[in-house]
Amino acid sequence: MTERVYLDWNATAPLRPAARKAFMSALERVGNPSSVHAEGRAARHLVETAREQVAALLGAPAGAVVFTSGGTEANMLALTPMMGRLKRLLVSAIEHPSVRSGGRFPADQIEEIPVTPDGIVDLAWLKARLEELHGQGEEALVSIMHANNETGVVQPVAAAAEIAHAAAGTLHVDAIQTAGRIPCSIKELGADLLTISGHKLGGPQGSGALVMSSERFALDEPLIKGGGQERGHRAGTENVAAIAGFGAAAQAAGEALAADGARIAALRERLEAGLRELAPSTVIFGAGAERLPNTTLFAVPGLKAETALIALDLAGVSVSSGSACSSGKVAPSHVLAAMGVAPDLAGGAIRVSLGWETRENALAGFLIAWSKVVSRLSKREKTGLAA
Repeated sequence: MTERVYLDWNATAPLRPAARKAFMSALERVGNPSSVHAEGRAARHLVETAREQVAALLGAPAGAVVFTSGGTEANMLALTPMMGRLKRLLVSAIEHPSVRSGGRFPADQIEEIPVTPDGIVDLAWLKARLEELHGQGEEALVSIMHANNETGVVQPVAAAAEIAHAAAGTLHVDAIQTAGRIPCSIKELGADLLTISGHKLGGPQGSGALVMSSERFALDEPLIKGGGQERGHRAGTENVAAIAGFGAAAQAAGEALAADGARIAALRERLEAGLRELAPSTVIFGAGAERLPNTTLFAVPGLKAETALIALDLAGVSVSSGSACSSGKVAPSHVLAAMGVAPDLAGGAIRVSLGWETRENALAGFLIAWSKVVSRLSKREKTGLAA
């Protein structure tokens, strides 16, 4: 059987070798990290070492890292009215569903921040709305992702932080797609709260973290009650093995950040050149904006994503139509809709996302498979059949 080509790294990344080693080693140990005996202290040491590794990747104090079961739980924990202090939640129109759901805010207190046709948050709108709310005596929580999971477009988070703080607001940043791929310092971004996920950067699935700008940052009541774990922010015995693997992945990603970023960006440029060569009508979404070095979201007019995904999968190529959080369904993209993309074109969007293991031969394999898909479309157009 021919080896498959995996180009869906924004959905999940393979385990890094260092993460696998740390994970397996932790599985062989016994001990509850809340116990005071030697085994318990050893387990606690693994958790705290991982906390320091994650904190180092994000330029945060170790004590400000709260481990969770993943990015969705971390987002839910962050999106809170903060004991009633925050009266409004403003989320960008391109956020992940776990943020768009609003966390613990009532539906009538949630507003959407529009984006430009390039998929960039409209800072002028944000400034005007926050000033209006501030004038009414209301403080708001603003949630803007660092980079979009579908288009890869990087958002002006630092500028948004200045705007939010000038209006006494609080900023949450979903950095799940950027941590370990581009520099992601909570201090430089100006974020008050930042969320990441272990499996996006090569750690185990089922691990994530909410990172605060300070150990003294005050959150609401924990989502999970019943114990004092994670400094009272999340009850329940820590998943020591997953956390150990998460920490090792964070350290490995940080060490390889510059080299991997440059190499992967070069691969992406070759990929996009190949796409345009095969089909000059190819539209690359967000191409006019700064994007993650590993992400390409594109469409060929007349080609449906579902048809293309099936053909590519049968050819041994794994890509996606966008977010991987829709129970395996190919659904219309709310991101492209917010960017004003026509539904017919949006319905053909394919996301290719690369990672540290991606090499030239993987791109060659994809382009060969894609050429056959495009060729079939061309033949159908000539005979007058729909794609």
